[in-house]
Amino acid sequence: MGLITVVAAVGYTLVGYLELRGIRAGVLDLAIFDQGVRSYSEFRLPESVTKEYLDGFHDEGFSLLGDHWSPILALLAPLYWLNDGPLSLLFAQGVLFALAAPPLWLFTRRRLGAASAYLVSVAYVVCWPVAQAVEFDFHEVAFAPPLIAWMVERYDAGRVRTALLMGGLLLLTKEDMGLVIAGFGLYLAARGRWRSGLLLVGGGVAAVLVATKVLIPFFGGRDGFYWRYEDLGDGPFSALVHVLTHPVRTLALLGTPPDKLVTGWLLLMVLGACLLSPLALLSLPLLAERMLSSYPHWWGVPFHYNAFLAIPLFLAAVDGIARFGPRTRVTWAAGVLATGLVTAPLFAYGTIARTELGPEPAYVAVARRAVAAVPPGPMVAAALPVGASLTARNPVILWEPAPAYENPPWIVAFTRWKTTPFDRVEDQVAEVERLRSTGYRTVFDEGGFVVLHRPQEAPTPVS
Repeated sequence: MGLITVVAAVGYTLVGYLELRGIRAGVLDLAIFDQGVRSYSEFRLPESVTKEYLDGFHDEGFSLLGDHWSPILALLAPLYWLNDGPLSLLFAQGVLFALAAPPLWLFTRRRLGAASAYLVSVAYVVCWPVAQAVEFDFHEVAFAPPLIAWMVERYDAGRVRTALLMGGLLLLTKEDMGLVIAGFGLYLAARGRWRSGLLLVGGGVAAVLVATKVLIPFFGGRDGFYWRYEDLGDGPFSALVHVLTHPVRTLALLGTPPDKLVTGWLLLMVLGACLLSPLALLSLPLLAERMLSSYPHWWGVPFHYNAFLAIPLFLAAVDGIARFGPRTRVTWAAGVLATGLVTAPLFAYGTIARTELGPEPAYVAVARRAVAAVPPGPMVAAALPVGASLTARNPVILWEPAPAYENPPWIVAFTRWKTTPFDRVEDQVAEVERLRSTGYRTVFDEGGFVVLHRPQEAPTPVS
């Protein structure tokens, strides 16, 4: 099992490194987390100038704790004493995702036997939700799989105190992780442990409310900033009333629009066996959080959101298939691994194979020359693809149609293809021309990368 874990960690880290080296890791969100964890390493709150101006907070020294409740990121600060740059985060992410495999192996061996445990562990390592997360920069989600896996496995092994410790750390991972604790409480209640179950349900919900209503606003965030449930109401309490008074309408939202049904890939990942176990209740609140929202990015398979659910669904599937005989167990485990390997090219691993294993695109060398044209130190408004390459030596904000800063000293623009947050390439070209008309001079212009410079004493925030 140790070899599987090490190979997984190396593989995940390699993907992150190649994404960074190939100018595919961007401002959103690798530069944001890099700035925050660097602040932790300097014994400061996790400040991010990128986030400060991206969403209009405009609070000098804005703390990421006002964006998401993820103080667990402070544990990564020592890595920056060894390597001060975003590669430290990509290394940590690779190791964290891999560390979910040992507790999954222990849990599966206890339920299905050693042979099935190896098959299931490798199936997790190659599963598409983790692949999507590893390919998409860095996020706090990397802490969730090992903490959830150890919480469930240790409880299953009778080590309740260790399980509670893992659950406590999970609450420091993101503000909605209390929903996982509540889901685990539902599982315990379904198993007849009503007192413990209800305590966890109440505690999990309370943790979410405290994080979103108290802690995040305390650190400069906005209550309800990420509220994406307009069909349910304008806040948690109105949404609860809607759910209780209109249950049919609420259930209809789970499949409306039909794009939400693409998450059925999660069931295929474990061949639907998760539905055979009450442990699936662990995933239910998180899944409802996403499927009831009006925010399309939360519904489908891109990005990192499904990585929160991979381990809970594997654990539930293992518990469910344990009700069958030895031959069925091994057959199912082999089928899950085969499914993971067959479907891998359809998701991030297919993209990785096409982009990382082939010849390096010519634009990568051009991008590196553009980055080298910017001196270390001053603030840079950078186009999405190049921001992560600058963040270790420059304060980086995202290059936007309406600049967050009036006249930042350096701008690295991109006009070859559309890049977030612009709607069209034509808009990017027009913005470059506008900047030139306001006094910026062109320092570098090649292959769609344009480096602009305007000497000044300091950037002035837009009023």
